[in-house]
Amino acid sequence: SPKPQNPAIGYAYNQLQMVEADKHHGHHHSHLDKHKTEHFIDSHWDSWFVPGLSDFIRVPNLTPMVDESYLTNGNVEKAIQLVDDYVNKLHIKGLSRKIFQPAGMPPLIVYVVEGHDSESNLMLYGHLDKQPWMDGWFEGLSATEPVIRNGYLYGRGGADDGYAVFACMLAIKNC
Repeated sequence: SPKPQNPAIGYAYNQLQMVEADKHHGHHHSHLDKHKTEHFIDSHWDSWFVPGLSDFIRVPNLTPMVDESYLTNGNVEKAIQLVDDYVNKLHIKGLSRKIFQPAGMPPLIVYVVEGHDSESNLMLYGHLDKQPWMDGWFEGLSATEPVIRNGYLYGRGGADDGYAVFACMLAIKNC
């Protein structure tokens, strides 16, 4: 199927370059093979990335700024589990997950990949909550039902860092 255009593909490649640069102690002498990286992303696009991001779009996990029941409706837990299930399908060596959640606060989910051959750390960021649905969706499109139309993936959470964990973990797996 045609690859949906999404900022994530460029983001994934940029994350790969950052991870590779970190391996060389901050010197950007990348040994990252652009064609190999593109092939790796392409090989996971239809089988992992688009299904994962599409399933993520389906979880109606609105930001706590607009959803008073954010901490009790179970959507954040659904989003965490969904993302974790997809991340674990990549079988990333040395990966662990920690959840920090002070009472009455949204959770902070941290994935740690034990490094090797590096003296520094790299932090990548994304989030699981989504902005309000807003009005004005074109006919046949909605916030919680992903649709690929004219090469674009539509649905709330497919951009605005919702894709970040998928792009970041794919980048880490490629390295």
